[in-house]
Amino acid sequence: MEKILIIDDSVVQARYLENILEDDYEITLAHTADSGLSYAKTGEYSLLLLDVVMPEMDGFMLLKKLQEELVTKHIPVILITGLSDAQHEEQGLILGAVDYIVKPFNPMIVKARVNTHIKLYRYRTQIERQAMVDELTQIANRRQYDRYIIRQWQQAVRLKIPFSVCIFDIDSFKMYNDTYGHPAGDRVIAAVAQTAASLLRRSTDFLARYGGEEFVAIVMGSGAQETFAHFKKIRQAVEDLHIEHKSPVSPWVTISMGGITVFPKTNDKYDTYLKFADAMLYDAKRLGRNQVIWIDEKKAQLRERR
Repeated sequence: MEKILIIDDSVVQARYLENILEDDYEITLAHTADSGLSYAKTGEYSLLLLDVVMPEMDGFMLLKKLQEELVTKHIPVILITGLSDAQHEEQGLILGAVDYIVKPFNPMIVKARVNTHIKLYRYRTQIERQAMVDELTQIANRRQYDRYIIRQWQQAVRLKIPFSVCIFDIDSFKMYNDTYGHPAGDRVIAAVAQTAASLLRRSTDFLARYGGEEFVAIVMGSGAQETFAHFKKIRQAVEDLHIEHKSPVSPWVTISMGGITVFPKTNDKYDTYLKFADAMLYDAKRLGRNQVIWIDEKKAQLRERR
């Protein structure tokens, strides 16, 4: 069931809207602009109904704040108000509202407009989701990775939890393509992606195709030792697929992995640690491939003894 957030300082008006919509949607009520903004930042809502006239921060100011936040800027907002003049309606639409409903409410009109914008939101979300998925592997693509990483890095900073990034790729992949052909190479890329995805199942785990045969994975909330051990399992699971490969590394397709676990701070830059992970991948390649090399929270190196 789609979730709708109603932000209105009038308890009576908010409850009335809730009664109109609660049979079809899951409704959350907020009676101040600040609490409404906090709810909206969870990213759980498909539509916001926002009262324009509120104390301290009016609906127009809150709408502007919503448009400035990465998590909330794409949530459609319908303004609810007793201000029926064209100037206020124009102001709301310019600020990014998708519609404008004037008090007193006509329940049928409210339902019809809400249903229309929920359908539009679903359609847009579906199109955006398709644009964020790598067609070959059916995991996240580079575009989705670029969006995801900003939000998750900021969350790790705010919650003061460990953040791990891993870069890995398929060993001697050019040799594989040259030997078995590009269609077979595509099947290997897809198999590696699905194997890794099957072992990254927590809601905060993230895997994307970074480019070609290279992947990037994000894990939050786990320490270096636990995360290092988990990626060793992924490396072993790929080898255990026993996909034939005439390479100097192994008779099977294998992967090399490099990663780092940090407690990010406010002034830290994600790209700095991505470069550390990439350097560990380089070390894994240089030291024989088919292994995981990691940097823990104290900058010590963890390496599979192979």
